[in-house]
Amino acid sequence: MPMKYYLAVYGCQMNISDAERAAAVLEQIGYKKTLNMNEADLILVTMCSIRQSAVDRIHGLVDKFEIIKKEREQTLPAGRQVQTILTGCVLKRDKKIFVDGFDYVLDIKDIKRIPQLLGAKTKIKNQTDYLDITPKYENKFSANVPIMTGCNNFCAYCVVPYVRGREISRPAKEIVLEIKKLINPTSPRLRGAKEIWLLGQNVNSYSNVLKNNRIVKFPKLLEMVNSIPGNFWIRFTSSHPKDFSDELINAMATCEKVKPYLNLPIQSGDDKILRAMKRFYTVEGYKNKIKKLRKSVPDIALSTDIIVGFPGETKTQFNNTVKLFKEIEYDLGYISKYSQRAGTAAAKLKDDVSTEEKKRREKVLTDVLKQTALEHNKKLVGTTTTVLINEPKNDFWLGKDEHYRTIKVYPNKTASQIKIGQFVKAKITSVTPFTLTAEVI
Repeated sequence: MPMKYYLAVYGCQMNISDAERAAAVLEQIGYKKTLNMNEADLILVTMCSIRQSAVDRIHGLVDKFEIIKKEREQTLPAGRQVQTILTGCVLKRDKKIFVDGFDYVLDIKDIKRIPQLLGAKTKIKNQTDYLDITPKYENKFSANVPIMTGCNNFCAYCVVPYVRGREISRPAKEIVLEIKKLINPTSPRLRGAKEIWLLGQNVNSYSNVLKNNRIVKFPKLLEMVNSIPGNFWIRFTSSHPKDFSDELINAMATCEKVKPYLNLPIQSGDDKILRAMKRFYTVEGYKNKIKKLRKSVPDIALSTDIIVGFPGETKTQFNNTVKLFKEIEYDLGYISKYSQRAGTAAAKLKDDVSTEEKKRREKVLTDVLKQTALEHNKKLVGTTTTVLINEPKNDFWLGKDEHYRTIKVYPNKTASQIKIGQFVKAKITSVTPFTLTAEVI
């Protein structure tokens, strides 16, 4: 019986990328992937400690794993047992908690040790960094490419610097070489990726020193990736406003493969709350950067991240965030209700905004966002857009356009067979706040 592994991934795109590298290690020692947790010999969980709700979700899995172990081991040969590994973005405090629930709890940087832990004879070659491991890419047309890891910002609510460490940038040449292989239509791994996501906890602070002492900053890296021949899109995340430079705006405007979509987290529309969050920019400074960006990239689609109910946030301060939302007119928004994380500076503050009030504030911002997004989308009816097809549904396909809008694409009578990972031209026929309906041209 071949050894099988099951992946459970929780968190952001970096966690997905981490899981792909862990999967590559397992495949090298003879494990085969299964989509059924109940038939796995190894369950590997890649988690994220950033939000308490995500940690609570992992707690809920532990009992389930114990049941699977007991049932599965009744059918396995003698001496063979189901094992569990926890890795990813795991806070030191959470590691201690989960030691009893998992067979192994690993730093993501230590996934090269997996063969040794599982008693495999095959050894992974000695890479200097876990990012040197070639991933087992899950998506056949869209690839996550980490360009850096870690964070130096220490925002008051965030545990990332404690779990990922300080910022380390990958060599620019390695990144370019990886992307060249990914978009190659003859590559055995993806056979021509159509979308490349450049990932980092703060991509704007990317910095790599070349042998000739020339420094490659993030805008220059975008230009280097943009110059790679091929028909593919470039996207990136995450960005920090304090490092969002004029040079980056110019690169976004001049690099034709960099698509007109940006997530730029504001977190709060009030300067006093931003200072308490240790976000070192002002609302006015943020708005000026958005103004410059829209002047250089007029059709840019904008999204942001917001935390409502941060300790001490008054109703007046929250209303400043509402005012900002109405002024910026975002296309998308990721709104989170504040929750304490042990070890952060904010954990020392009194969580004095009630759960009910946090929910109310979340709804207020969501309503503003829906109205703004709908008004933007109404103007698109009758226009054409290019869509990258993601998945088939019963009578339509789902995809994303250049502006990262979700598109439901319906065929017409003359449309040829559409495939996942294909670019198609479509005419927008109707809209909702966050989904557009279109017909293939």
